[in-house]
Amino acid sequence: MLCAMSALAGFISRLPKAELHVHHVGSASPRIVSELAERHPGTVPSDPERLTEFFAFRDFAHFIEVYLAVVDLIRTPEDIRLLTYEIAREMSQVQQVRYAELTCTPHTSVLAGIPIEAYTEAVEDARVASERDFGIVYRWIYDIPGELGLAGADATLGYVLNHAPDALIALGLGGPEIGVPRAQFKPHFDAARAAGFHSIPHAGETTGPETVWEALRELGAQRIGHGTSSAQDPELLKHLAATGIPLEVCPSSNVATRAVATLDEHPLRAFRDAGVVVTINSDDPPMFGTSLNREYEIAAELLDLDETGLADLARTAVRVSYAPEDVKARVLAEIDSVAG
Repeated sequence: MLCAMSALAGFISRLPKAELHVHHVGSASPRIVSELAERHPGTVPSDPERLTEFFAFRDFAHFIEVYLAVVDLIRTPEDIRLLTYEIAREMSQVQQVRYAELTCTPHTSVLAGIPIEAYTEAVEDARVASERDFGIVYRWIYDIPGELGLAGADATLGYVLNHAPDALIALGLGGPEIGVPRAQFKPHFDAARAAGFHSIPHAGETTGPETVWEALRELGAQRIGHGTSSAQDPELLKHLAATGIPLEVCPSSNVATRAVATLDEHPLRAFRDAGVVVTINSDDPPMFGTSLNREYEIAAELLDLDETGLADLARTAVRVSYAPEDVKARVLAEIDSVAG
């Protein structure tokens, strides 16, 4: 058994992948944070060993502490550029990610004093350089920070409509779900969709399936971030399966946030058995002590997948992504080459 899992882990480490649910700041590894901490000495240690200890996931409160500490280190457009470029290096070289839809929250940076024009220039410069240097293709999802209410939504929609970078594909919605009804953001998603952008909100991670229904009905969701509680509603599962609307599943994150108690209780198998399209993603990988490779290993365990099944999982992520068709064709061919 151990030998089989080791062989699967080796296959996963070689398998080309697409990452559809991963956060910009939440992807800052200790190595990247060390560089930022050297630029801005203060509360976050720059020593790699101390940083590794600082990052060692303990609980969700600790995740918030680490996340906010990293946010505080991103103070200039040069920091944005460094973060974005170095994430691409690690995704491509360690995780074999060929295409990523990175969820960004530009309003946080604007509130920190970075003009949206400078933010846009920084992420786009990093995107172009990353594709040239690492072969990874980036696309952006601009995330409404739900905890900031309509003011944050208004500002984010303004960035989407008036300052959209070339690679922006969608409007998202993150932050807490409890006390933040999805329906209040309907005008923002209506306007974004009318302008040609996709709707990819988080929903049903820490609340019940009614939040997923709300995202579908009010926000026109085309994919659902997490959607963990969908398993509680058979009618919702039938609807998701019939419409082909994918769930972006992040198993380790769901345990860390207490959306599920343990990996053994994760509804991933229930989603698969109901015919729901699922993709496997890492969310905030270094902060949750995981990686996309590890999430594929977990999926293999939960779904009893062999190499063929894992390759199919990777193909699904590519197919339901909003990558350009030529990029989809290239990555699918790479998966075929590795899968044999």
